[in-house]
Amino acid sequence: MNTPQAHLVDDDEAIRDALSWLLKSRGIPSTTYASAEDFLAAWTPELSGCVVLDMRMTGMTGLDCFDRLQEMNSKMPVIFLTGHGDVPLAVAMLKKGAFDFFEKPLNDNELANRVAEAIEHHAQQRESHASTDSVNRRLSSLTTREKQIMDYVLAGKLNKIIAYELNISMRTVEVHRANIFDKMQVKTAVDLVNLLKPAR
Repeated sequence: MNTPQAHLVDDDEAIRDALSWLLKSRGIPSTTYASAEDFLAAWTPELSGCVVLDMRMTGMTGLDCFDRLQEMNSKMPVIFLTGHGDVPLAVAMLKKGAFDFFEKPLNDNELANRVAEAIEHHAQQRESHASTDSVNRRLSSLTTREKQIMDYVLAGKLNKIIAYELNISMRTVEVHRANIFDKMQVKTAVDLVNLLKPAR
């Protein structure tokens, strides 16, 4: 996985250098891009961190770049840098899912803090998705009968009740229950309920 960092996209070299230096002074790694096109060419779903995106650039604008990232289902938080006249547009971008925007001239400390928060936000998001994917993989490993019995277990039914309602032996229920716990990597029914809260 790529190192979580700030991806600085601005066609003004002086601003790129200043932002890169600012973040470096706060221990935040960054990569700079001279255009939205350069950044999109380098973008992959594995990139992690956040994007600091200038709203108005020659060539593709920051707004166009943001739309393109959304089309590609990028989950990286985007922080816009905007001139005074672009504030209403920036607010509209927040409604579309941008993380934040900063009006130039920038408050260095506030921007660095928000970049750090955006990088942390993306890391937590990726962790959560990885965890959900793992639970879904475990669920898909269950047989139809195991899923059926798991629903009874989640409803708090005792083995003997499950056996009676499904017209199978209690020993069969116990074997299935053990297989379910093993595949789902839990030790108790309570663990199973807690594991499946976000996934079901």
